[in-house]
Formats: sequence, structure tokens, C-alpha cells
Amino acid sequence: MNESNQVIRDAKKLGLPKMLILGVQHMFAMFGATILVPILVNSYFMDACGEHPTRGLTVAVTLFCAGFGTLLFHVCARMKVPAFLGSSFAFLGGFSTVAHLNTGIYAGMSANEKAAYACGGVVVAGLLYVVMSLIICLVGIKRVMRYLPPVVTGPVIICIGLSLASSAISNASTNWFLAFVALAVIIAFNIWGKGMFKIIPILMGVVISYIVALIMNAAGFTNPDGSAILNFSSVASSGFVGLPPFQLCKFNLTAILVMAPIALATMMEHIGDMSAISATVGENFIEDPGLHRTLIGDGLATAFAGMVGGPANTTYGENTGVLELSRVHDPRVIRIAAVFAVILSFIPKMAEIIGSMPSAIIGGVSFMLYGMISAIGVRNVVENHVDFTKSRNLIIAAVILVSGLGFSKGLTFTIAGTSITLTGLAIAALAGIILNAILPGKDYHFGDDPKADANRGLDMNPIQEEDIQ
Repeated sequence: MNESNQVIRDAKKLGLPKMLILGVQHMFAMFGATILVPILVNSYFMDACGEHPTRGLTVAVTLFCAGFGTLLFHVCARMKVPAFLGSSFAFLGGFSTVAHLNTGIYAGMSANEKAAYACGGVVVAGLLYVVMSLIICLVGIKRVMRYLPPVVTGPVIICIGLSLASSAISNASTNWFLAFVALAVIIAFNIWGKGMFKIIPILMGVVISYIVALIMNAAGFTNPDGSAILNFSSVASSGFVGLPPFQLCKFNLTAILVMAPIALATMMEHIGDMSAISATVGENFIEDPGLHRTLIGDGLATAFAGMVGGPANTTYGENTGVLELSRVHDPRVIRIAAVFAVILSFIPKMAEIIGSMPSAIIGGVSFMLYGMISAIGVRNVVENHVDFTKSRNLIIAAVILVSGLGFSKGLTFTIAGTSITLTGLAIAALAGIILNAILPGKDYHFGDDPKADANRGLDMNPIQEEDIQ
């Protein structure tokens, strides 16, 4: 194997400057989706209350919660899992519901107050992760993972990538030329790059396409819809140093019943993401440090975020795509990205500069990242020789794919007068788990075939690399 294509598990040998650059790359990968969440949430409150929250649920608070939450996750996961925690889209429906509550104590309530109660529900949702981790400790990871064979996790991972595809298209469509430049640069550096440039294709795509955007903007070019390619108005009005506008959460049963059940969906996504990261890196994170530890880390990060007025956190598939592209699997790089995110949260002007990145560039980058995630799912299925000539396997995969992609707006139902929304990914994961449990003819048992588990990065009994060739 060519040395440039080999996996790097210890980034220290690259030197500190290169590690910092790799950290910046991971930060850019999560940035677009992470800041989009507070932007969308603010639009809900503006529509419902005629004003947006001025405390909590801002870009600065979101960046701080993402960075600090990632570091907290790494501590809980014994510094072993290369995962970045960014803002969760699964809770958007819950925030919208709380924003539009207009009965009881919520009648005439300000946007800031409603946001505080919504964040209280996020805290409870995070604590539910801790409860699930305790269940895993009591029942055992092996028994839990038997419900998650490759025929379930593979299609779920595929859905994680493909469910994000519309977002990539939507962003890219704002300026297809810039999106193409970003995508072309990433491909070029990934295939023909040498040395350090080989492992930072995402960053190079962002930097070069941003320079092109600057040139186009200076030359008077506009987006197809007539809008400016770059808008620096928010940059000029922001300060150099500032404390993120935190807001302590508040608790109310109505908001809790809206937000907390969403955790059942995001926990399924968490398991899928851990499987994807394990398969990408080739290490058994489900077993070591253990799914119970990663769940606790994700849950505590989410609970902390809600406590200070931030959106819920979740493991980010975008950064899994970066791991696959860069071939640098050292968790230290992720922690560097987290530190950068925390620092940026205290520099409003810098955060606004990065936030001025055209959506088209984010879309071009996402083309590659989201596709990589789905490709990992395909590899999960292929390397484990899932037999799709068997009806049960075909049925499970078919239902997962249609559910994950078909329920684009989730599924909303009412319990005791409270609307609850399950995301498409959660529906897909639940459907796959249930079908795998009830349909006869299981041909895979977790822990019984170390070779198959090793192909997923989930081997219960680690074996030598030469044994899996």
C-alpha cells in the first residue's frame, strides 16, 4: 500500500502545525450544519412570537456547546472515540412545537422564556441517555448488539448519508459554480495531493473556493437569485471579544413531554453513528470504551447544552466523512477542533467571518462528505457478505431505506395531547431492529464470528489484522 493512503492513528508524528490544520478542517466540516440549527430555531420563534431569542440558541452559544460537549464526550469515552458532537437536527420539531405553544403559562410568553423551557426539555432528554447506558450495563452490550446486525446497521448508515443529501443539494444550488469549485478541489487534493495536502482535502476545498468567492464578489458577480455572494454586514457590527449570551434553562412538564421523547430517536442515531465511526476507523468502540460510555458522553453533553441555553448535541456524520477522507483517525485532532470551536464562541467577529461562508461552498463540501457516509454503509453490508437472496434480509433493508428516506419530515403523533415527532432515521432504526428481532432465519449473531465483526470494526474478540485478510 502506498504510504500516503495508510491510516494515521497517531497524529503527533505529523507535528503540531499539521495537527492544528487537521483540527481546523474538522471544525469547518461541522460548522455549516451546527450553526444552521440555531438559525432555524430562531426562525421558529420569530414566526410564533414575532421576535427571536436574544439569550441562548445563538451561533456563539451553539459553538461553545458543540466544542465543550465534544470535550466532555471524549472524557467519558476515555479519549478513544474520534467523534465530534454538533447541533442535533432531530430536536427542530420539538423547538418549533414549544415556540408555537400559546396556552396556559405559555400564553403571551416571550421568545426568551419559551426557549428556556424548551432547553429544559433538552436537559431531560440528555439524562435519558444516562438511563439507557445503565440498561446496557445491566443487560450487557453483547445482548444489545445482537439486535444490530450488519443488515440493520449497514442500511441505517446509508440512510444517515442519503438523508442529508437534500441539504447538500439545497446549499449547492445557491451557486453551482462555487459548489463545483469546492467539490473539484477536494477531489483533486484527495487523489493527486502530496504530503500534508493529501490529508486536508476538505480544508483546501473550503479555502480555495472561499478565495474564488472573494474574487467573484469583488468583480461584481452575484448569485443566480441576485443576492451577493458574500455579505460582511454582520461582521462589521460584531465585536472582537465577547461572552456568549448564555441562558439558564427552565423546567415545565409540557415542554419536557415535547422534547424528552425525541431522545429515543437520537439514541438510535447514536448507535448508528458509533457503528459508522467504528467501521470507518476499524476499531471496536462499541466494546471499548463501550456503548454505555459513549451514550453517557452524548447525554451529558446534551444535558449541559440545554442547561446553558444551547441546542441538543449529537455525534456528527460530517466528521466521520472527514475521517474517511483524511485517513487520520487520531481523536486528538477532533479535540483540537473542539477547542477551536470554544475559542471562536468568545470571538464574535471571527465567528461571523466564518459564518459568512457562502452556502454553496458548504453544499459542495457536503457532496463528498455525505456520500462518503453512505459508502461506509455499503461497505458495511458488502464486507459482511449480507445475503440479499434471503427474503428476511431484503425485507429488513428495504423497510429501513424507505423509512429513512421517505419520512423526510418525520412522523408526528399525539400522546396525551402532546405532539411527538420521530425523525426518519429513528423510524428506520426502530423498524430495522424490530423486524430483525421478529423475522425468522437469523444468519448473524454478534460475537460469534470475530472475522465478520472485525469487518464492521465491532469485533468482540480482537484478532490480528492478517487473520482478516
